[in-house]
Amino acid sequence: MKKKTVEELKAIAKDLCKKVVTMIYEAQSGHPGGSLSAADFVTACYFSEMNVDPKNPKWEDRDRFVLSKGHVCPI
Repeated sequence: MKKKTVEELKAIAKDLCKKVVTMIYEAQSGHPGGSLSAADFVTACYFSEMNVDPKNPKWEDRDRFVLSKGHVCPI
């Protein structure tokens, strides 16, 4: 995946935050704080640093991201 510019990353993180709030509102359950605070980190990792190919999710050499904090699942 092509690395993104800082401005593109900011826009992606902002969009993810909106989606987090929408998901939590629609579910009427959840904790927004952890997900919102992790949005920038997750965006930078996934869209700039990690070797991933969304069109080839079983790519053997892809990077893996493990998030073990249940309260930030929406992100």
